[in-house]
Amino acid sequence: MDKIDYQILEILKKNGRERASEISKEVHLTVSTVIERIKKMEQSGVIKGYTVLIDEPCMGNDVTVIIEVSLEHPKYEDAFIESINEHPNIIACYYQTGEFDYTLKITCRSSQHLEEIHRWIKDQPGIRKTRTHYVLRTVKNIYTSLPKEDWDKKSARKKKD
Repeated sequence: MDKIDYQILEILKKNGRERASEISKEVHLTVSTVIERIKKMEQSGVIKGYTVLIDEPCMGNDVTVIIEVSLEHPKYEDAFIESINEHPNIIACYYQTGEFDYTLKITCRSSQHLEEIHRWIKDQPGIRKTRTHYVLRTVKNIYTSLPKEDWDKKSARKKKD
């Protein structure tokens, strides 16, 4: 991957449906070269897919929460992961270090709906404890980050000052 691939990714990150002809104008390459580069990134797994970003409240999901989950024993992990992956309101799950084993991001219709989901989570085999955090407002919500050489240099300059 070179600087142009990163430029292409930045454009696609903003709009996954951007036309290759528009991308080619921004990166100063032919349309066929842009298409070829995108295909290579898809085949190598750098680009895993394309999706639609949905405004959750517009779809009726007015509540967003983060639930931390601790398991009694690692033997429960496979069943827990399988269950979590099947639940449509659990939109992210992170395995982590620290006091809790997993962090779940959940969107749902209401506090009552959250209570049902929370009860469902606690009913899963091997759940030792949970801790729930209500999201009051989303300040930043991006799905990927690209390495930013300029940011790294700027941060280093700030540290020197």
